[in-house]
Amino acid sequence: MEYSNFHVMRTAEWIPIKICRIIKTFKYSLWVFTSICYDLLRRLRQIRREIMIQLVMSLVISRIDYCNSVLVGLAASTLTPLQRVHNAAARLILRLSRSHITPALKQLYWLAIKFCITFKVATLMYNIFCQHSPSYLKDLVAFSPSAHQHQLRSSTTRSAVVHRTRTQLSRCTFSVSGPYVWNSLPTHIRLIDSQPAFRRALKTHLFNIAFN
Repeated sequence: MEYSNFHVMRTAEWIPIKICRIIKTFKYSLWVFTSICYDLLRRLRQIRREIMIQLVMSLVISRIDYCNSVLVGLAASTLTPLQRVHNAAARLILRLSRSHITPALKQLYWLAIKFCITFKVATLMYNIFCQHSPSYLKDLVAFSPSAHQHQLRSSTTRSAVVHRTRTQLSRCTFSVSGPYVWNSLPTHIRLIDSQPAFRRALKTHLFNIAFN
């Protein structure tokens, strides 16, 4: 019994240390990633504009968007390096100097990084609701009992079950952040039955929040 208590105490002592190491490793990975993106953007400045735009989208923006749902719940300071790369790509495409970035993002119809993450998480939740996701994602979230009763479509909000958590780190997990993001959407967007229509309405909604 004493050994068991000692083992639990030692494990509890190591948890904060392990979390700090994970965070440091994650931040270092972001630093390496952003360094690669900056190097690509510098090289792309020398290319003809039409081709350069295509390469920026395929080599930089697509990398930022890839699996960005894992960044949900992170502090704004952690996402700042990615946002700076995003801004640099926008300035390169529009041939801008160090001007204010908001008009450039609005002109390109680009969402800021935090809204891109929200868009990705909400889309994953929509796919889960429509049974278009793998089981390892579907097992992480649950919807309210009436959410799948299409005959009662007018009386349901298609809300997800939100799990309570006490730690900031737990809020970064998809099982917590996914339902939270989903329930934060307006009901009329959650009730859309077509995925293309849902994505269009979702981006318009986030765009209005970001720039209005």
